[in-house]
Amino acid sequence: MMVIRTVRPDDLEELYRLATQTGIGLTTLVADKKALKRKIELSVQSFAKSHLEQPSNESYLFILEDTENGKIVGTSGVIGAVGLDEPFYSYHLGTITHSSRELGTHNSHPTLILNNDYTGFSEICTLFLEESYRHSRNGQLLSKCRFMFMAQFPERFTNKIFAELRGVSDENGRSPLWESLGRHFFSIDFEKADELTSQGSKQFIAELMPNNPVYVNLLPQEARDVLGKVHANTVPARRLLEEEGFRFENYVDIFDGGPTIEARLTDIRAVRESRLLLASTGRSENNEDGHHYLVSNAKLDNFRCILIKRTTPPITGLTLSQTEAEALDVNQKEPIRVVELLPKSR
Repeated sequence: MMVIRTVRPDDLEELYRLATQTGIGLTTLVADKKALKRKIELSVQSFAKSHLEQPSNESYLFILEDTENGKIVGTSGVIGAVGLDEPFYSYHLGTITHSSRELGTHNSHPTLILNNDYTGFSEICTLFLEESYRHSRNGQLLSKCRFMFMAQFPERFTNKIFAELRGVSDENGRSPLWESLGRHFFSIDFEKADELTSQGSKQFIAELMPNNPVYVNLLPQEARDVLGKVHANTVPARRLLEEEGFRFENYVDIFDGGPTIEARLTDIRAVRESRLLLASTGRSENNEDGHHYLVSNAKLDNFRCILIKRTTPPITGLTLSQTEAEALDVNQKEPIRVVELLPKSR
């Protein structure tokens, strides 16, 4: 069975194995054991906080475990609020208009403007699924489990949630936007810039990046073409988030031009439509002709989430098989959260 659970200190080696498969561009999951150890420690501390006045720099890391072999095959995460310790930079795709009454000319030019507009907002991040497990709706379970957690603990997150998606780069890690823009100011490779930001070092951005608007039309065509576009491997992740209500609002990553998409917490479909029911245990099993449902427990420090199928929609309660109940770590009459997956999802 595939089970989402909170990360543990003894997951380090498995998490490192997974991180070695991510490639360039996923700065929140790098193959660095010291960085991963710190990430795990921060997540454990965040889940252990029983009360919060407001979201801060908490980091919640979930892992997808194949209970048949104990392998960690995927990760996803949420940060309570970004930019509180280190500035969070992005580009906004805006427009500057120039006109001349004398010449009768009126021109609008797209621009990239450096900003910190997402400072203080919650970010979903660190989504990665091992290639051999990219089937059977595992991607949906991994991505959307976070919204079940948010629905259960909304006080831990801000009213706006955003995701910065991986932009376009080739198999060698070459980013068209970086080669056309970033390299001129930083004089380092895209991979090195990615590495520095993954380590939390962002001061160099403020020191070297121009604060003046960048005129998009002055960039080479290959750089303009990737603005707001995602890496081929990230297309499914973007689709899953857009199914939940996330939208592109003209913000892009300053390095690779990948899109930032956002949604109001209460507008996210799984948050809005999920509901609490009481669990019971019995002989109920997945039915191949049924509908898919995400089911999570209501626990903070031992949050768990699974995917089930049922022919009859649950109304006031849900009967779980013994295996499902154990996977969720719930007993009879304990609360569980349930939401149906969209029929057209894959």
